[in-house]
Parts: sequence; structure tokens; C-alpha cells
Amino acid sequence: MPALIKTDVVGEVVWLGAVPDRDASLRSVPMTQADLTYAGIPGEAHGGLTRASCSRVRTQYKRGTEIRNVRQLCVMSQEELSQIAADCGLDHLDPAYAGASLVLRGIPDFTHLPPSSRLQFADGSVIVVDMENHPCHLPAKVINADHPGAGDRFKAAAKDKRGVTAWVEREGRVHIGDPVTLHVPGQRVWAGA
Repeated sequence: MPALIKTDVVGEVVWLGAVPDRDASLRSVPMTQADLTYAGIPGEAHGGLTRASCSRVRTQYKRGTEIRNVRQLCVMSQEELSQIAADCGLDHLDPAYAGASLVLRGIPDFTHLPPSSRLQFADGSVIVVDMENHPCHLPAKVINADHPGAGDRFKAAAKDKRGVTAWVEREGRVHIGDPVTLHVPGQRVWAGA
């Protein structure tokens, strides 16, 4: 029996991008296609096989410890982006403001996909969901540059809607308009919470 269950949920790639220099800006540069390599998207500031640990894993590692990079990609939902935009007082929120790598449409409750879920693209390439990408203050500056004050509302607006971090399990190339199929782990919800 497979450990991952192919679902009937098929989404669509509606946006692609890469952050070229995170120190300069969190803003992604839009693309029409993206190569997915074992190190992420080439030229993406969050890419690499390893990374320095950050505040997200501070209970496990001292900041700056070299660890496996399981947050190569920032994947968001078009539906959730629309909700964030409304809560920020905007008609539309450009995914580039949040440093998105991929935006998908048609996968319900996207931010709460089970960790280890797989998203398989038309060419067979696969990304693995690491975990929920908790909202932070970094997009505020980028949003405020174009929409003064709206960025100040981003962190609260993005709670439970910020998407997920992910890493590449099988290399390939994705394009805007490609279908993506959801596969989920075949296990019950953890009872220890």
C-alpha cells in the first residue's frame, strides 16, 4: 500500500516567481516558467541544498547552523491571496510582494495541507510540503512601497493563509497554466496534540 494517496484534487499554476536578492528586497520577479532543481529554482535567494538555520527552527538549532533546506519554495494559494488582499484593504495582492515562488489555484484550505504532502506537476516534477509558512513582517515594507498602510495589515491578514514552504523532490519545469495534483500522507491526524 502506498504511503502517499493520490487525491482527486487538481489545482493549476497561476503565477511563478523568484526572489533574486532577499537582502535587497523580498519582492519576487515574475516568470512564465520555472526550472525546479534539487536546489530549488535557479537564482532564487531561498534556494540551495542547505541553508543557515533561522528563527523558525530556533528550538532545534542555534541561529546560523547549516541544515537541510526544506524551505526552497514559498507556495501560496490564489484563493487565500484574495482573502489577504481584502483584509489589507486591497482589490488585489501581487504575490511578488510576499516573495512567492508559486501560486496555485483550486486546492482548498491550502495553507493547512499536511506536511509531507506532494504536489505533482504535469511533467512529473514534484515538490514536497514542509510546513505552514507563518506570516512575518517582511512583506509589509514591500507592500507599503506601493500601497502605503496596507502592508502594516499583512501579518494579521495572512494568519492561516500564508501558504506553505516546500522543497523539490523530483526535478522538472513548470509553466503557468500547468495542472498540479495533490498527494497526501495516508495517516490519521496526530492524537498527541
